Amino acid sequence: MVTADAFREALADWACGVTIVTSRDGETIHGMTVSAFSSVSLDPPLVLVCADKTSDTLGVIEASGCFAVNVLSHDQQTLSNKFAVKKDEHLRFEGVPHSAGKSGAPLLEEALVALDCRVEAAHDAGDHVIYVGHVLSVQRREGEPLLYHRGRYRALTEEV
Repeated sequence: MVTADAFREALADWACGVTIVTSRDGETIHGMTVSAFSSVSLDPPLVLVCADKTSDTLGVIEASGCFAVNVLSHDQQTLSNKFAVKKDEHLRFEGVPHSAGKSGAPLLEEALVALDCRVEAAHDAGDHVIYVGHVLSVQRREGEPLLYHRGRYRALTEEV
């Protein structure tokens, strides 16, 4: 049997980009740092995110049927940490510039990429829910992504 600690340690070897998944339901906005994000399909444009069932953001996504994936740049470590801490989830957006996407989900102004999505499907998966989102719009800007590997933020190095 694979223990949670052994599984977590093995997955730490997987380098990944860092995103903040956001959602809005009326006046309620929430967001959370997520590394479990992937493209699914080009036609139609689909992505998936895995949301922790204990996150307040999960309920907002369920209620609104929308979310945005904001891919962070290498200089947004502080923002990633702010949206990762469970304490004071309701205060995460204080001082964070954002605008509403087509779906109403918050798009972070300084993100490298913002994908505005409508929930296409939701799948129960252990302690998470997998949301498949149909991408309604894309915003991009130039820059280097924020990476996470072995419990630390990383930067890209020269091409191999």
